[in-house]
Amino acid sequence: MAPYIFMERNGIHIIDLYKTQAKMEEAANALCQLAKSGKRVLFVATKKQAKDVVAELAQKVNMPYVTERWPGGMLTNFATIRKAVKKMTNIDKMMNSEAYKSLSKREKLQT
Repeated sequence: MAPYIFMERNGIHIIDLYKTQAKMEEAANALCQLAKSGKRVLFVATKKQAKDVVAELAQKVNMPYVTERWPGGMLTNFATIRKAVKKMTNIDKMMNSEAYKSLSKREKLQT
């Protein structure tokens, strides 16, 4: 963070807005390149002030977004979370099938 601090006054760090603007433009260009190449971008905004704006704009460009509190490590443990979601999906499918209805109570609890 040090390169982007303009100065410190009374224990308060003042951000260098020129450097911040340059990096914001760099980030915007990188996002444009990702979107042009067809990749997906996950938008995250859990602050009350930004939730509605981010949700509206992400829906407009058809990108995934998170605006509510989410499990810690959702990005760093994405493989684990994906596996849990797949398992939940399989259980949901199984619950709607005839085979599930014929299982005993014990077998249902183990699935």
